Amino acid sequence: MGLVFELDPAVTPALRDGVVALWVDVSNAGGSVGFVPPVTAGDVRPELVKHFAAMAEGRTRLLVGRDEEGGVAATAFLTYNTHRLMRHWVWLYTVMVHPRHQGKGYGRDLLGAVEDAAGGLDGIDAVRLTCRGGEGLERFYTSCGYKEVGRVPGAIRVAPGDERDDITMLLPLALRD
Repeated sequence: MGLVFELDPAVTPALRDGVVALWVDVSNAGGSVGFVPPVTAGDVRPELVKHFAAMAEGRTRLLVGRDEEGGVAATAFLTYNTHRLMRHWVWLYTVMVHPRHQGKGYGRDLLGAVEDAAGGLDGIDAVRLTCRGGEGLERFYTSCGYKEVGRVPGAIRVAPGDERDDITMLLPLALRD
C-alpha cells in the first residue's frame, strides 16, 4: 500500500510531533534536509516552527504523506516566491521520506504529489528546489522530471574540509502532459 497525501493538513500536536520525528530520523540517517547528524527534536523543532509560521501567513503549503497506520511518513513544503517578478514559481523545501519507507518508490510518489499540488496553485508554472551535491540527489530529481539549472561549487559546508555543491533544480509545470 502506498502513502496517502494531503495538502494543507490541520496543524495538530500529532502532526507537529510526526513531522519532528520524521525530520530527526531522516537527518540522523544522513538525509540532506538541513542538518548534519546527530540531531534531536530540540534541534529540529525551531526550523519546523518557522515553516508553521510561514504556513499561518499563507506563504507556505505543507504536503504530508501518511503511511498505512496514519503516521507522517513523508513531507514537502511548497513556499511561494515573494519577489514580484518571480511569483510564477514556488520553492520546494524539506522533501523527506522516512528511512523505513525508502526503496518503495515513495520519494517518486511524493514528487508526483508535489507536482499535482503545485499544478493546482493559481498562476504557478514551475517548482524550484536546491539539493546538496555528493549524495546523488540530482540524479533522483532528474529522473522525476526536474532539470539542473544551476550549481554553486562548494557552497554547502557539511564539515570542515567537506564542501558540497548547492544544486538548483527546476520542474517546469507548463510541460506537463
